[in-house]
Amino acid sequence: MDENNRTDKELLIKGLKRLGICLLLMFLGPTLFHITLSNDEKPLYIPLFIVSIMLCIAAIAMLFIGLKTILDSMFKKNN
Repeated sequence: MDENNRTDKELLIKGLKRLGICLLLMFLGPTLFHITLSNDEKPLYIPLFIVSIMLCIAAIAMLFIGLKTILDSMFKKNN
């Protein structure tokens, strides 16, 4: 096996950490969204609604960033 075709383990671990953050956000965002929608008469309804939407968007973004990092660790050549 050629040295240039090996997986960059540090970059792989970084990608897996990002996917772990994504998993946390995937549970936190929709849970907060559900709690927010069930209490629409509370004074913090709008700020919690905005935060929950941002957490859901961050989960999607971290998914793509983590997958890209993992794929870069496997397929990119180090020059």
